[in-house]
Amino acid sequence: MIAANENLRLAVPRGRILEELLPLMAEAGIEPEPAFYDKQERKLEFASNIPNLSILRVRSFDIATFVAFGVAQIGIAGRDVLMEFDFPEVYAPLDLGIGACRMVVAQSRELHEKDNPRRWSHVRVATKYPEITRRHFAARGVQAECVKLNGAMEIAPSLGLCRRIVDLVSTGSTLEANGLEEVEEIAKITSRLVVNRAAMKTRPEEIHGWIDRFEEARDAA
Repeated sequence: MIAANENLRLAVPRGRILEELLPLMAEAGIEPEPAFYDKQERKLEFASNIPNLSILRVRSFDIATFVAFGVAQIGIAGRDVLMEFDFPEVYAPLDLGIGACRMVVAQSRELHEKDNPRRWSHVRVATKYPEITRRHFAARGVQAECVKLNGAMEIAPSLGLCRRIVDLVSTGSTLEANGLEEVEEIAKITSRLVVNRAAMKTRPEEIHGWIDRFEEARDAA
């Protein structure tokens, strides 16, 4: 855990969510150093205009881990990541309303036309989210065999790897392009401000100050 007199670290995701996050960061008064905006820059930690705040730019799937272990005291994480890892050390006090999408079960169009999900007892599913998937199907009394993939989920059924997938969708166009149809929705997903619970106790004024800043920035958007 970083000592109370050291810098705070804010962990932010790369990619599309970062583009939605940047206006909120600006509204909250955070301006990263110029190198942060260089997509070819290989370093991961950047200074900001706030002397005691640095910014980690990392994979979205890793942010909850960084915050849980106190490497970063605050971060921006998708609800999907929080549901998958379920770290008790991570507190998510604020929904920022960005990165909106849905987590769904999907299968091939041909299978969907003749299938009855209420009769499922065992399914093999390709997914980046095995824990969420198992919990979802277990609640229905269905045993889920999960094939862990980090990408290219939509092609797995056509290659014979599995018959169904669990993945995030926004418009559904990628599913359609790969001959898949949505079967059911598991959860609505947005990105949230997350904080380390221990840091909230050791540095309450700073942490609560940033929660308030991001809430004001979200409401002003």
